[in-house]
Amino acid sequence: MSDACARRDLVRMPSSRFLLWGLPAAVMLLTACFAGGGWIVTIAWTLSLVVMGAACLVNARSCGRMHCYFTGPFFLFMAALSLLHGWRVLSLGSYGWHFIAAVLLAGGVLLYFVPEWAWGRYRSTQTQVR
Repeated sequence: MSDACARRDLVRMPSSRFLLWGLPAAVMLLTACFAGGGWIVTIAWTLSLVVMGAACLVNARSCGRMHCYFTGPFFLFMAALSLLHGWRVLSLGSYGWHFIAAVLLAGGVLLYFVPEWAWGRYRSTQTQVR
């Protein structure tokens, strides 16, 4: 793939990778460890996942990073799930936050590696939306 794609790739830039994915993940981890549950975790996880999901969708559109086409919608879905669980609209039981964390970790890892293993790091320029 061209160098132009790599230059636009937010995942490859350390500062954007930290701000858009590392910091939100750290916020989620810290609130899970120290807040335990409730509205703080609901707000932190929902906002963190929205930031991560939106960043993935922007990255998919701008550079065609393959895994972002999958992780973007996944993070946004998990944000909605976190919000619904936190508001007690959707009951996931007493271990709901643990369940969300496990699905997020497993799904995030799988959706990061499998699409790029199967189809390559970037979407081909012939089919990429500009």
